[in-house]
Amino acid sequence: MTLLSAIEKIEQRIGNTPCIQLENSGCNLFAKLEFENFMGSVKDRSACYILKSAIKKNLIRPETVVIESSSGNFGIALAAICRKLNLRFIPIIDANTADEKEKLMRLLSYNVIKVTHRDSSGGFLLNRLAILKELLAAYPGSYHPNQYENEDNFLSYYHSLGKEICDRFTELDYAFISVSTGGTITGVSRRLKEKFPNIRIIGVDVEGSMVFQNKPCVRHLSGIGSSQHSTMIRSAEIDDYMILPEEEIIEGCQQLLQQEMIFGGASTGAVYAAARKYLHEHGHECKPALIICPDKGNAYLDTVYNTSWVEKTIHSSNKLIHEIS
Repeated sequence: MTLLSAIEKIEQRIGNTPCIQLENSGCNLFAKLEFENFMGSVKDRSACYILKSAIKKNLIRPETVVIESSSGNFGIALAAICRKLNLRFIPIIDANTADEKEKLMRLLSYNVIKVTHRDSSGGFLLNRLAILKELLAAYPGSYHPNQYENEDNFLSYYHSLGKEICDRFTELDYAFISVSTGGTITGVSRRLKEKFPNIRIIGVDVEGSMVFQNKPCVRHLSGIGSSQHSTMIRSAEIDDYMILPEEEIIEGCQQLLQQEMIFGGASTGAVYAAARKYLHEHGHECKPALIICPDKGNAYLDTVYNTSWVEKTIHSSNKLIHEIS
């Protein structure tokens, strides 16, 4: 079996995820459950699309080593697909990567490099990218998916997730989408604007992230935000954005579980909290709105869903900041 035919078989297990109407949000709110994908996240779409495109361009051959910087879901998706394709994969992760995600990547990957020192922005991304450069030089002929700049990232969402949403709705006024590399919101926003010209696309980020602001600070939650400005997001059609403190994101996760029995990760809790807050503040609770739920909460049991960790890591950290200021 060729690499192309093998990845086309994997492709059949990605997409067409459920889209349900939430019952207790107080809004006309729908949720696209992306954690129902192949390896459990929205990043399955971009990982498969990027690798398939590279295979078709002959950038990936059976001997190629795939190397990428990822804090979790994208790395897991790449690791699983590369394992199915018998390709060697090396992810570069960091100290914010959830233990469950790290263990899974170590099970599936050729090797895993972990960054534990924070960079000048207070995050780990810049140090991860520096190591990435070294590894690419150490493995001649290796392939870098480059989720931060590769246009196949946002094209994957334009052609798959965006299309599925357009097919599902005849009317849609709002879409709330969390940001990191910017691939999801760029691809989805461009596709939705074609069918719903008046839809408002709301980007959702976390305090300390550099996607929409210039005030970096230490972040404790993985799966949302970035330590550098996204070049890809410049092509997105975003009407507004919300930057939430980590406490509100955690509360959103817990409320979504208690009220809707949706067990989501940090980015899922973020879009739920943002959507309810935004729609209530604007008096648009009756307007049809959508949140995209990128992944499940399994990897966040020891953090977001752990009262002791939240008190020790989030509340104590914020208390110290307020005392210093």
